[in-house]
Amino acid sequence: MFKKILAMAFAIITVATLGFAHPALADGAGTFSANCAACHAGGGNVINPTATLSQADLEKNGKHSIEAIVTQVTYGKAPMPAFGGKLTDDQIQEVAEYVLSQADAGW
Repeated sequence: MFKKILAMAFAIITVATLGFAHPALADGAGTFSANCAACHAGGGNVINPTATLSQADLEKNGKHSIEAIVTQVTYGKAPMPAFGGKLTDDQIQEVAEYVLSQADAGW
């Protein structure tokens, strides 16, 4: 009986929590995973360790805003390629929101 109650409570909490999740963050996470994580897994940077996606590095490099991240992802900057032709504007916006939220949370 206790297991059934516990399972029901867990299910209710899970559904309620998912209902409050920001949809762009969920979509941004998937797009990030598919297109960005190869170089930026966990907010790192395998090519340039001084340009991670940490809050400190984003601030240091003038990239700690949605607009700056959208510009970076859209147009790229060597060695990072441009994703403007590969991802839609909505996907880029969602990735920017995801990156900024993860940076602010400490990845």
